Amino acid sequence: MSAIYGRVTGWGFYVPEKIISNFDLEKSLETSNEWIVQRSGIEERHIAAPNETTATLAVNASQAALDKAGLAGCDLDLIIVATSSPDYLTPPVSSQVQYSLCADNVPAFVLEVGCTGFIYSLATAYQFIATGAYQNILVVGVEIISRHVNWQDRSTAVLFGDAAGAVIIQATDEPCGLQGFVLGSDGSQHQQIIIPAGGTAEPVDKASLAGGRHFVHMNGREVFKFASRVIGKACREAVDKAGISMDDVDWIIPHQANLRIIEAASREMKVPIERFVINIEKYGNTSAASIPLALSEYLDSGRIQPDDTLLLVSFGAGLTWGAVVLQMAPTANGSSSTI
Repeated sequence: MSAIYGRVTGWGFYVPEKIISNFDLEKSLETSNEWIVQRSGIEERHIAAPNETTATLAVNASQAALDKAGLAGCDLDLIIVATSSPDYLTPPVSSQVQYSLCADNVPAFVLEVGCTGFIYSLATAYQFIATGAYQNILVVGVEIISRHVNWQDRSTAVLFGDAAGAVIIQATDEPCGLQGFVLGSDGSQHQQIIIPAGGTAEPVDKASLAGGRHFVHMNGREVFKFASRVIGKACREAVDKAGISMDDVDWIIPHQANLRIIEAASREMKVPIERFVINIEKYGNTSAASIPLALSEYLDSGRIQPDDTLLLVSFGAGLTWGAVVLQMAPTANGSSSTI
């Protein structure tokens, strides 16, 4: 039996219309545009409207990806939605996305790994492709973190935004797609990024609401140190597993959490910052949506070319991390084709 590969044939993203700039935050927080930009690189972020949900954002991005791939929802074999901000604890938001896309009876599930969710989901999708189980898979990264943020807490309110990004992966016999990956988790540091109340450990009650324990709490200093340690290591391991060198990578697409983290990774890896895809200034940290959003935006602009080799890397709640090497177009017999 010949090997089965997975090719990215469609992509799309969606960001809400409403924008909150740093200057807007100056009016309600003890902060300034200069302070936010210096510490994070963020200038503005998109915030979901009251009538928008995680499901609606995901559907918008998914439909754009389906359109580019020339597929309908009913052509899909599997839907994976990476999110930490679903519409409900149950039912899974993946089923809402499946229904809205008219993907009748298509299996769908949610993968919750914080900001690393899209990387985990991508690696998972490729396993289904490689075994021949499925041929057309939709992978979505989507978040509405704004509804879990205390907008009076300067340490988190300035960082997060809402968005969705999606890709279509289709089976092919031409070598391309996932070349190597690494996934990891260190649960000993789970408290560094946490929403304390709302789960079975601490159901929401009057005391938790009064204490703001239903909001995101983050130890920024520890997360920064963790990210600085893990990004370069994960990238090198993924590249080694792909059997290539860092020089063979055209673009590195990191999780858009903090510009200082990306700059630190550039220095540690000795890779020019110009080879990193960066759009954090416009969107902030959109968690599981950040990598597919950046990927889609750069593909649309033509900055990422059909035959480029990409290195995607992320870190997030858990604490988790992951990196994948992705060859965009088939490489057999030296051939090249559109994505």
